[in-house]
Amino acid sequence: MARRALILVEGHPRGNGLLYVNAAQHLGLHPITLSVDPTQYDYLAAEEIEAIRVDTDNLDALICECSRLRATYDIAGITSAWHPVYATVGKLCRYFDLPGPNPASIERCYDKIAQRQLLAEAGVPIPAYRLATDATEAESSAVQIGLPVIVKPAVGSGSSGVRLCRTIDELAEHTTYLFGGKHIWRSPPRILVEEFAQGPQYIAEIMGSEVIGIAAAEFSPPPHFVFRGLTFPAPLTEDERERIADVSLSCLRALGLGWGPTNIELRWTKRGPVVIEVNPRLAGTPDPQLVHLACGIDLITEHIKLVIGEEWDLRRRHSQTAAARILAPDRDGTLDWIGGDSQAAAVSGVAEVKFYVEPKTPIVRKGDVQDCIGHIIAASPSLAETEAILQRAIDLIDWSITPFPTLGE
Repeated sequence: MARRALILVEGHPRGNGLLYVNAAQHLGLHPITLSVDPTQYDYLAAEEIEAIRVDTDNLDALICECSRLRATYDIAGITSAWHPVYATVGKLCRYFDLPGPNPASIERCYDKIAQRQLLAEAGVPIPAYRLATDATEAESSAVQIGLPVIVKPAVGSGSSGVRLCRTIDELAEHTTYLFGGKHIWRSPPRILVEEFAQGPQYIAEIMGSEVIGIAAAEFSPPPHFVFRGLTFPAPLTEDERERIADVSLSCLRALGLGWGPTNIELRWTKRGPVVIEVNPRLAGTPDPQLVHLACGIDLITEHIKLVIGEEWDLRRRHSQTAAARILAPDRDGTLDWIGGDSQAAAVSGVAEVKFYVEPKTPIVRKGDVQDCIGHIIAASPSLAETEAILQRAIDLIDWSITPFPTLGE
């Protein structure tokens, strides 16, 4: 009898890649990673996971490889922990008649302009926005909306290229950066200029059409927007939770979603919850770990069950408050050393301490998710206790960065 395999298209070096591999193995599946460069995922070699080099931007190449694998394995399902290929995963699932997301819905979501148009047509509260294809259009859009504005690529993730612009000069500087060849585009250059929706940020964690819970997010100081902390569940009133959940489910209907995982970013403004972005996929680390610690639902395992056609189980098993703090450097330079992880991990209530970098790594901050150098996750019965645990652990972590030599040194 052929061995049941789970095909993972690409992985994730810092995020959920290893979690998907481990969950697949726990379910008795043989994980196989298809990647344009498997060596970028250290855990594949460390865990001796089967990996095959293939052009994952080429649907025909993926179909050919999966067809070849079917001669040896019973392919139970196909999925991915890496968002850029998630629409392609949907197309692969349809080709092989396997459960999967609707690729058309995924592609609409990844185009921020198309996403906002559909949400607006459905009456979902969103920030005022304009599309710009050059610096002149960006400036006129900002004037129409009113400063300050958020400027971001129309396609992208991880806060890459996202900036708050308070003045026309800041806007001109950032549009020059985006259109001037320094930003890496995966599609034709287009930018979104939108109203700065001010207020606390939340993330609705959804599986299918069920809101599992809502997390509270913390960011780095403006002008950039990089997650620095996450708490699940968020300290909200019942009315606030219901309003965020109702708006989130309206997003699913407007965008044709509702299969598998979705995470929706919102801000609570003077007019209530306003949707910033709908991500038609499972959120990256540390979201799945926090949900698991807080209520006992393993989103990754339940996602894989859906992918392989089994019934999932979204029952809550306990109630705790889980939180994560993201470690981020305060300067550019060469990382001399980083330590304290074993001491921090020994603090009662700490679930995970992870560094993403090794000593001698060059640190060049860009104001996006790649700036992060590690995280700490903790859980306890109360928010106050969890925050105290995290602070004790954070105080044990330290590192040293030597600034790069300046010109002439």
